[in-house]
Amino acid sequence: MSTLTVNSYDIIYIFPKTTLPLQCNNSGVIMSLNIKEIRKDFPILSRKIRGKRLVYFDNAATSQKPIQVINAIKRFYEEFNANIHRGLHTLSQESSELYETAHDIVAEFINASGREEVVFVRNTSEALNLVAMTLGFHTLSKGDEIIISIMEHHSNILPWSNLAKRVGAKLKIIDITPNYMLNMEMLEEALSEKTKIVAITHMSNVLGTINDIKRISKIAHEYDAFVVVDGAQSVPHMPIDVKDLGIDFLAFSGHKMLGPTGIGVLYAKKEILEDIPPFLLGGDMIREVHCDLEGNCWAKWNDLPWKFEAGTPNIVGGVGLAEAIKYLKRIGMNNVRNHEMDLTGYALQRLNEEIGDQIIIYGPKEIEVRGGIIAFNLVNMDPHVVALYLDEYGIAVRSGFHCAQPLHERLNLKNGSVRASFYIYNTHDEIDYFVNALKEILRKQNS
Repeated sequence: MSTLTVNSYDIIYIFPKTTLPLQCNNSGVIMSLNIKEIRKDFPILSRKIRGKRLVYFDNAATSQKPIQVINAIKRFYEEFNANIHRGLHTLSQESSELYETAHDIVAEFINASGREEVVFVRNTSEALNLVAMTLGFHTLSKGDEIIISIMEHHSNILPWSNLAKRVGAKLKIIDITPNYMLNMEMLEEALSEKTKIVAITHMSNVLGTINDIKRISKIAHEYDAFVVVDGAQSVPHMPIDVKDLGIDFLAFSGHKMLGPTGIGVLYAKKEILEDIPPFLLGGDMIREVHCDLEGNCWAKWNDLPWKFEAGTPNIVGGVGLAEAIKYLKRIGMNNVRNHEMDLTGYALQRLNEEIGDQIIIYGPKEIEVRGGIIAFNLVNMDPHVVALYLDEYGIAVRSGFHCAQPLHERLNLKNGSVRASFYIYNTHDEIDYFVNALKEILRKQNS
């Protein structure tokens, strides 16, 4: 059992390793996955729904949590709970160290330069709003332009639409190609000296499309535009290196990557965070505050990243996210990505072979440019009805617009789509069961 030493106190922080790997390298990273053993770490997967085994295919909405994360949260409350950065007593010092170390763990995971570039927020939505409300109002003026795509989540549409309206900027929306890829030619034509921000999803939460962020960043920076990336669907599922991608901002959520809800991350380059003003004001984000009796007050902001973390933060959320990242690192993000490519390819093959022209699947055909997400519709069936039928089999999927209604309207899908999304604990057997359930649903529908 590993420990973290804080002010001469040994804090049990890294919980006992499980029998995840069949084979590890010298760094302890799994070389070959044992999904059967991985599944043992997720208590909820043993649950039955309507008398059927749970098949959880709603990972794009939120992931399930391994026992290591659950225990980390439990142990924090049992042994270390105290407010951070405010007390000289032992619990406060220990809690502060755990929370700060969580920033370090996140920074290393995405290859940021340090904790100064990692701001903890509630979720991806808050992170994107923070950028719009700080960088946006600090940088944009009337006549400037913001570029997004039609495949964006509402959280990467509405903050920029609102910003454009309030400052008199223009919002440009890039279309997709017939193969569900971002129209790069249209993007390049849209870029100009007026472009100040390019906000783009790394992976579509509907199509699974993986955008070439490195290329987008390169051409956007030729016009000195800031690049803001929605990484909610990519960070949990593939290796991410913010330096290699060359981006200015990255937003993602802990709950989609085995961590608890209510904790998210905004990465930003240190020099940018130093330059832009804070969004929320109050406790812990200030170093000192002064007021006179004439009603004049002024303050000096705290160091990064605390400058952007006002008030008591989600301390235990940071601890849980750190434990989730440790779990993913032991598996290896390349292994996560390869497993999901395998699952997605297998699912697409089985769906096409067994259901054929009775199913419409949306997203790129090439597995290399799509994530573990399959959005589809059964012919002449409402997506919500399909999702309810699948629940009868214990299969959890998502139906509707998936917080991406403009994309569905662009695809002329008035009722949305059904979405199955995969993660590290999903299996070929579950996909077979899913395909057979769809066949039975169609058989009942057509009888």
